[in-house]
Amino acid sequence: MSPRAHTFTQLSLAGALLTLAVTAPPASAADRGHSVPLRIATYNIHAGAGSDGVFDLDRQAAALRALDADVIGLQEVDVHWGARSQGLDVAGELARRLGMRVSFAPIYSLDPVTAGEPRREYGVAVLSRFPVRSATNHEITRLSTQDENPVPAPAPGFGEVTLKVRGVPVQVFVTHLDYRADPAVREAQVADTRRIMARERAELPGARQFLLGDFNAEPSAPELAPLWKELRDAGAGTPATYPAEAPVKRIDYVTVGEGVRVRTVTVPEQPTASDHRPVVADVSLARRGPGQG
Repeated sequence: MSPRAHTFTQLSLAGALLTLAVTAPPASAADRGHSVPLRIATYNIHAGAGSDGVFDLDRQAAALRALDADVIGLQEVDVHWGARSQGLDVAGELARRLGMRVSFAPIYSLDPVTAGEPRREYGVAVLSRFPVRSATNHEITRLSTQDENPVPAPAPGFGEVTLKVRGVPVQVFVTHLDYRADPAVREAQVADTRRIMARERAELPGARQFLLGDFNAEPSAPELAPLWKELRDAGAGTPATYPAEAPVKRIDYVTVGEGVRVRTVTVPEQPTASDHRPVVADVSLARRGPGQG
């Protein structure tokens, strides 16, 4: 891990308790063969607010439950951030309602308004039916929305979790790339992403890698081109994802690395739970990669 990476094992109280209470999905006969099935998704949850601007965690939990995914990457996640999300730990609350583990990677972690209250945090998260073996909050280049005169600088919020999916090591990365029209920051973020994923791949040979997130750019954007050297866009050819009510852009992604076969990908017609639509991929994980015995 780089000196700038923040390694954390605290998965929130809900996730920690669920680690004891929830078992991984049972293995089928197919799991014992040469590949392992996995359903993985990404969803920008708009801090719990729907496309109507109304905060409704019941609605959002129902939308997530309907995905029936084993692993879900979330973006725009509030943890005690403020009034817009009722001061809730949205990551932990969704995990509790879905019966999943959670790993939260803050982009921003600010002092509370009132002393003694929890820190105000905002970032990305992973929900998982499988135990989280390790979790890291990596730094990538960001242009802060919390500074009056920001300059591009390394900042956290590029989350990684390591899972063991029926014996197969899996590294899941979740990101939220810069939203501005100027692609310069996204270009730097893509370079950082590739460097970090290559380093993590070298540290756990044979791990299957996924990059999930809201990239704030369409697949043909020049700044995303370097990603496609190591990763495959699982959702190629699927419908647009943003804005949720009448999507015109495909900016939300499930991307996969070596040893992952994409079986099907869908963009569920979910126009109200968030301002984005989710992406869900059914994949198969090869048990062994090149050079593995």
